[in-house]
This record gives sequence, structure tokens and C-alpha cells, in this order.
Amino acid sequence: MTVSSLAFFTRLLDAATPGPIDDAPAAERYRLATDQIRHAERFGIGRAWVAQHHFRAAEGGLPAPFVFLAHVAAATTEIRLGTGVVTLPLEDPVRVAEDAVVADLLSGGRIDLGLGSGGTPSSFIPFGQDVAAKAAVYDEKLAVLIDALAGREIGGGNTLYPDASSTRSSRLADRIWQATFSAGGGARAGVHGHGLLLSRTQPRPADAPGATLADLQHPIIDRYLDTLPAGVAPRITASRTVFVADDRADALRFAEAGLRRAAEGFRRSGQLIPGDTLDELIAATDTHLGTPEEVAASLATDTTLARATEVAFQVHSVDAPHDHVLRSIELFATEVAPALGWAARHRSLEPFSRLGKETP
Repeated sequence: MTVSSLAFFTRLLDAATPGPIDDAPAAERYRLATDQIRHAERFGIGRAWVAQHHFRAAEGGLPAPFVFLAHVAAATTEIRLGTGVVTLPLEDPVRVAEDAVVADLLSGGRIDLGLGSGGTPSSFIPFGQDVAAKAAVYDEKLAVLIDALAGREIGGGNTLYPDASSTRSSRLADRIWQATFSAGGGARAGVHGHGLLLSRTQPRPADAPGATLADLQHPIIDRYLDTLPAGVAPRITASRTVFVADDRADALRFAEAGLRRAAEGFRRSGQLIPGDTLDELIAATDTHLGTPEEVAASLATDTTLARATEVAFQVHSVDAPHDHVLRSIELFATEVAPALGWAARHRSLEPFSRLGKETP
């Protein structure tokens, strides 16, 4: 397999200026994320993924992804727009199907529906859900969602309206993706013929604290491919933390604050993050940062990417200011990706300067 698409991923954590994540108002986050997605489209990035998070501003600021994506669809023309992911156990699957179909129609068929079972354990409480039962609940709701999108009867003689199963170049039911940390989850995505979403980082098992991200994700891909129905083309998106800068010193300066904050959050959740030097934190959080040449060399060592059909890059948890995120998008699309043989669809005719300002 070869990477045929590039994607930009945002958790909507960015601010115009450096500072604590919680200080950035929600409206500012949405405005900046919209600007970043428009900028990604301008530089030929094929898809934008947005994460859904409830309640906690420091984890992510978007509880209603379809509302946001409908807004972004009106501000863009061709970039695909995906949920990365909707936490399905916390949602009504029929409403997810309805919202996704309406957003897809409004966007001209540009929606991709990424799903997951995860989420912060305490977020399950307000929704009346038991986090211990999330896997079973996910499977039950996934079945309802698939039936709804396929146009099948979903109770009381009802079928979905608008009709998501109508003949188009690509039905929404054919654009479902599943996120997972496990080989079992890879098999579940494969059985359904769905796309596979791989995380930018994931917890290391206690018996293998030094495992690489590739060590953890190759078995997931293996199970996915083993269970994929004959004739169904694999769709594998590998998300990675990537921050590209003109100067490595800038990259390290922002990483110093952002990665330390992220590491503390991972540790509070019980995840093992060894070491405390910046280099150790960069390695432990699977972060690729520096100049275009340095980032390309770093990504080239990640053997998972050779098996992906799409690479999705995100700046989190480096959490640089907005102008530097824009510059990182530009440098990734115009320098890093071509160096690795990954081509964006087109190039901007109006490059940004080192500080992310448009040149005259």
C-alpha cells in the first residue's frame, strides 16, 4: 500500500497566542480551526478530521462535530471532512445517522464518519452510561447505525430520512471508519469493510514499556487486512503528531510546554510516560518535530506509515500558536510530504512567511 491522501487533524485546542489551553474561548477555537482547515485545503490536503470531546476544555473543545463540520463545509469547497471520532456509546445512533446524512448533503458528499468507543471515563456518567460496558454498547449502536445508513428498517416501520442509501458516487455507509487501539478492534473494522483509524500515540503495555508505536499498530493492521472482505480496498489512516518549523529551536520551545502538559495528563490517566527530559518526552509521546528535513527523516523511520493509505498530521500536543500551526501545515504539504513521496493535490500560489503572515 502507498499513502494516497494527506489529512489534517485537529482537536480544537489551539489559541491565537501561547497560554493555558483552558484560557482559549470556544468561539476562538472554532474560528482558528476553521482557518486551519481552509489553509489545509489551500495547500492540497485532502481531508480534515475533527475530534469530539465532552465537558473538558483541556482535552478538546468540540461536543457537536456535525454542527462544526456543516459550518466548515460552507467555508470550503473540496476538502473532505471527517469525525475523528464520534464516541458512539454516548450517542443515539439514529441521531448520529441523521446528523451525518444532513451534514453530508450540505457539504456535497464530503463527510466521512469516524467512530470510536473511547472517551474519558467520567464523561460517560452524564449520559447515563457505564464505561465498563462501552464495548458491548458500541457494538449494539454500531449495528443500528449501519442499518440506518443502509436504508433498512430501524423500528416502527421507519427508515432514515434523508435517505443515505440513495445511489451516489459514494454512499455515506461506504465512508465509515473505526478507531481502535487493539487488534480486536482492527478485526471489527475489517469485517464491516470500514476504514481503520490509527492513533497518533497509544499506551504501552506494562510488559513492553519500550515498544514502538509501530510494534503496537502492525498487529492491528494485520488483523484488519485479514478480516477485510474480498474485493474491498483497505482504508488505513495513521494519525501522527507533527510540528514543522523553519527553526528547530522554535519547535522545541513550543514542545517544552505542550508536551510536558500532555505528559502530565497521560500520567494522571494512569498511562506510563517514562523520562522527564524533553527528548524523552518527544520519544514517549511519539512526536515528530523540527525542520522539514528533520521531520521527514523522523517520519521515515515509522514503518506503520508504509502500510497506510492516508497520513493525518496534527500539531497537538506541541500546541503552538495559530500562526505557527498555519506555517506547519504549509511546510508539511510543500516540503515534508514530497520528500517522502506523498503528494498533495495542489500547491498554494501565495506562500506564508516564517511567522505565518501572507507575503505581499
